Amino acid sequence: MRNLEIKSSLAFALLLVCLFFGLSAVLASQEVLYKGPRGIEEKSQAKTEVVSPKESPTDVTYDPTGMTDPFKPFIAEQESVEEKEKQKPKTYLETLDVSQLDLIAIVIGPEDSWAMVRDAKGLGYVIREGTAIGVHEGKVSEIKENEVIIREKRRDFKGNIRYENVSKPLISKE
Repeated sequence: MRNLEIKSSLAFALLLVCLFFGLSAVLASQEVLYKGPRGIEEKSQAKTEVVSPKESPTDVTYDPTGMTDPFKPFIAEQESVEEKEKQKPKTYLETLDVSQLDLIAIVIGPEDSWAMVRDAKGLGYVIREGTAIGVHEGKVSEIKENEVIIREKRRDFKGNIRYENVSKPLISKE
């Protein structure tokens, strides 16, 4: 008999809990009102100004000539691997910067001129007009009596190619 009372009281308690949650769900669903998305009231209260076609500003056109492209990256684009493979292998003089070389001798002949440059290791190399030299795809453009002019290819910050003449003077024997 005792077990029957415990079971009936548990069943009654479970029934009360179910009724409580069921009623609260029903009552709560009736209290919810649709208020619409937020911020619409603020926008609808703002004043709108109607402009007649006569008062509208004139048509403005954008002319991008001479302007930088805002979608182009600031860093210059790199060469593709295929372009690098097509290039000829670099000589030792093409792996050194022109500032790392010293001009130690110049020989001017009636038909051709030669010059000799020395690297930091003390090794000398003979160069002529048209010899590739330097890391910036430089070429010896002119050999004068006391200097050698090297024309180097450089890129500016926009990626445009420009050429620059670098003068390498003959070092004196002091």
